[in-house]
Amino acid sequence: MSEKLLRIGTIYIPVINVELSSEWYVNELGAELSYQDEDKAILNFANQSLFLVKSKENQSSNFYDVYGVEQFSITFEVDGLNALETIHKDFSDKGIRVGDIENRGHSGRNFIFFDLEGNKFDVWSELSPIFREKYLTSP
Repeated sequence: MSEKLLRIGTIYIPVINVELSSEWYVNELGAELSYQDEDKAILNFANQSLFLVKSKENQSSNFYDVYGVEQFSITFEVDGLNALETIHKDFSDKGIRVGDIENRGHSGRNFIFFDLEGNKFDVWSELSPIFREKYLTSP
């Protein structure tokens, strides 16, 4: 097979209240709303399309690893430690539930945050070199 998967086009996030959650993503994270109805919202965010899908209560994108630790399913990247610290402070100042900035034993630093529905996300200070090369211009 000579063809290959090229990119992740859409990520689906379970939410109970589509309208409230889409407002949160737009106002708190800077997402752009491109469509919304009572069952879903489509957001353009961090070079991805996110679908917020109306779900039953007690659903989330989180899962538990073999040690019983709740894990996130998405890691967002930022450009360096200063950007990570700035975003961490901004999220904290906005009242977004965030964890501490951590050293996890690999390059860069990380912190976790949660949306209104308890979906857990990660932020990493190391921007992919391929993304930087293809999509960011030099200052």
